[in-house]
Parts: sequence; structure tokens; C-alpha cells
Amino acid sequence: MTDVAIVGLGLHPFGRSPSLSGLEQGAIAARAAIADAGTEFKAMEFAFGGSQDAGNADSLVNLLGLTGLQFTNIWNGCATGGSSLNAAYSAIKSGQYDMGLVVGFDKHARGAFNPQPKDWGLDDWYGETGLMLTTQYFAMKIKRYMHDHGISRDTLVRVAEKAFRNGSITPTAWRQTALTTEDIEQAPMVSEPLNKYMFCSPAEGGCALVLCRADIAQKYTPTPVLLRSAVVRSRHYGSFEVFSPSQAPAVAPSPTVTASRAAFEFAGIGPGDIDVAQLQDTEVGAEIMHLAENGFCEHGEQEHWLQEGATEINGKLPVNTDGGCLANGEPVGASGLRQVYEICHQLRGTAGARQVPNTPKVGYTHVYGAPGISGVNILTT
Repeated sequence: MTDVAIVGLGLHPFGRSPSLSGLEQGAIAARAAIADAGTEFKAMEFAFGGSQDAGNADSLVNLLGLTGLQFTNIWNGCATGGSSLNAAYSAIKSGQYDMGLVVGFDKHARGAFNPQPKDWGLDDWYGETGLMLTTQYFAMKIKRYMHDHGISRDTLVRVAEKAFRNGSITPTAWRQTALTTEDIEQAPMVSEPLNKYMFCSPAEGGCALVLCRADIAQKYTPTPVLLRSAVVRSRHYGSFEVFSPSQAPAVAPSPTVTASRAAFEFAGIGPGDIDVAQLQDTEVGAEIMHLAENGFCEHGEQEHWLQEGATEINGKLPVNTDGGCLANGEPVGASGLRQVYEICHQLRGTAGARQVPNTPKVGYTHVYGAPGISGVNILTT
């Protein structure tokens, strides 16, 4: 089977764009990715894309061109971008297509998401107890994790401080103001132990990638990035995730664990080979837990990792170098692709002020969505 390369990158800045629809932001990102690859929309043989609240992704053809290509809508919660990339990877890997587009966009209303229990196979009691409000679920999960693995509140603050510091040097980030430890510690509490600056916010934005067979990639860019593996996994019985109505007597590994292990196996490398990573950070606890679930450290070691600066841009494993979801916000359809966009810039050596020293060679992205879907990608130069 052929290898797969990413040859075009495009992004419409995340945040709030009152004058543009989500669909228009997706089209801007798609045009930018196609231009980055030095080609045209009519050269695309397929497209995969998704959006939660901003319309049908396949209607982008009305803005980009009616060329008759296969365009498939994908919706998989916060893992929409990762799932779209997985579909494109498989389409090229199989030999069915030579080149295509992946695009995601969204335009969410202000405030927390408002999911309905029945849409997730749950009874009304689940919402009535407040558990459909994900801020409460995430707070409960990290509070237990802190108890079980000796994680202090100081570590939560450190993750937020790093995110906003990295966001302040990322031109496309929504939150570009670095915050002090005091700023974060004194922010209003949302759901104990997580406060205002420890959660990401629903946002707007678009992101797109152009993929092709690796053996033709040099036609489009001198710096192709190889997509070595693209994996999506759902949860097993016993893994307690968003919208789980109960906890099983025996705890099973999270879908992040199984997706990560599969991705490393497919790529033929291990966690120690990763130079830079993007981990889902819907809130600060997620980044902490996902460090261990993706195999980068043992549970509980995050306390020392953060104290030593291991996840900083100049640390041993830079994590969320663009500020992650905390600084960029989360337009659901685009968020997972933003991670890949950032890793590609890091591997190209074009990340500007946030560039990891000694241009990294191997990158990693991880997304996580309800009701327990994880996607992992491994990329190399």
C-alpha cells in the first residue's frame, strides 16, 4: 500500500468572526490549503469534512467549485477532524485515490454546549443530575484522578499558564494574552477544582489539509509531511468517559490507550520517539491524564513533568505548542485538524516564535470526543 503525505495546510483563525459564517471560514481554510499545495480545487479527487453547528460540509462545493468529486460528511463529536483525516488516509492508502482534501469548520453559540440525553442514548435523569454539563463531568474525573495519583492543584495551574503563554505567540490563536499564576489561581470557579481559565471555550474557525500519495508529494511542496498512522477507536465496556451512565466494577483502558497503542504499532515506533505532541485539552485535567494515557509517562509522573518544564516548547516533550484548545477555543469540526496543522508547521520548521528547537522529526496528535472516541495520528518528515 502507498504511503500518505500532507502537502497543503490552511487555517482560518479561531475565535469569533461575526461577519463570516462557519461555512465561509471552512472555505477560506480550504482555499489556503490548496494554494499552499500549489494546486487547484479541481485536482481534488475526494473530500472529507465535518461541522457540528455550522452546516453540512459537503455544501462547501457551492463555494469551492462544482467538480463532481466525492465529498463525504463526517460527524464524530470532538474527534470529527481526526475521523475525517482517518478516512482520507485510508482512501489514499488503499490506492483508490491520489489526492484529496480534508476540511473542518464550526461556529458555535456562546456558552457551554447543550447536548440532550436522548441524542446520546441516555435517559432524562442523566441530564437532570447535571452530568450532561461536561464541565461537571470533567471536574469529577480530574478530582478523582488527582486523588488517586497525587496530582496537585499547582499542576492544573501550570497547564493553563503554559497554554496561554503559547497562545500569546501564536498569531492564529483566539486567546493571545499570557496569564500569570495569580491570574489563573484567582479566576472564578466553574466546577471544583476547575475554574474559568482551566476550560476551553466553544469557538469559530476552519482548518483544511491537502493529502496525496507520498511518491508524488514533491510535485506540491518541498516539505511534505508523512502521515505514518491514523487511528480512531471507541471505548470498551468499563472505560468511564463523557456520557457514561455508570461505572463498571472492573475498569477498562480508555479509548485513548487503545488508539495510541494501535497508532504506535502501525507506525513502528514508540512514545519515546515523539519529538512534539498535541493532546486534547478540553480542560487542563485532560492534558494531564492524556500524557499518561498516550504512553508518554506513568500515571502520577505528570506532577514532576510539569514542575520540570518537560512539556514546554524547549522541554523534552513539547505539548500543545500553539496553546491547544485552551488558547484557541474549540470549533468542534476544525479542532482536530488544527492539531495536525500545528504539528506540520513544527515538522516543516515554519512555526515562528513557537518553533521547537532543533526542528522535530516526529509529531503526534490526539483528539478525544464524546461518548468515548479517540483519534491518534503520527507524522514524520
